[in-house]
Amino acid sequence: MLIFNKLIEILISIQIIIISTFIPVFISIPFTNQQLQTFDVPISWQVPSVILLTLFFCGDVVMIAFSIYLLIGIFFLPVFHNGGSLGYLLTPNFGYLLGIYPLIHIIDKLNKLNHKIFYYDLIKYGILGISSMHIIGTIYNFIQILYFKQSEILLYNISRYTLGKFGYHLLMLTPITLLIKLFNNKTKNKV
Repeated sequence: MLIFNKLIEILISIQIIIISTFIPVFISIPFTNQQLQTFDVPISWQVPSVILLTLFFCGDVVMIAFSIYLLIGIFFLPVFHNGGSLGYLLTPNFGYLLGIYPLIHIIDKLNKLNHKIFYYDLIKYGILGISSMHIIGTIYNFIQILYFKQSEILLYNISRYTLGKFGYHLLMLTPITLLIKLFNNKTKNKV
């Protein structure tokens, strides 16, 4: 029965990771003349979904699910944000996908600390995890640029893929902390 439950958790995680990859992030800000201005944020819900999945299940389940997601995207279906296939290995985006592994590992450490997740712990581990994801992505990008001898695009790629998205990924920790607060309150009321 335990193996069946883990299998269900893995399947749920794969589905959420794939679906969240294609959901863009929008921020709506009301203005004084009762208009609502919507801004398109250049990220998807994938990173927050991976963080939440790691907090709800365990890191091992999400690692397996994410590995299956990568295999599906590289060899079978275009489930990545900008497509898929073996050619995706040559894009800077793939380095950031590899960076999700240390993100899962760091968030799983938070998950193993205690049953109740505190706001400051989630922010601290979230910042560490997101930073590690971007460091791995930048290193992958740097290795690609050295290999293909295209040093002129290094600053462009770092500004587009790391500096341009890092702040937004940190901003996405806010809805996660609100969900965790609701989850903590719900579990406290059950006891």
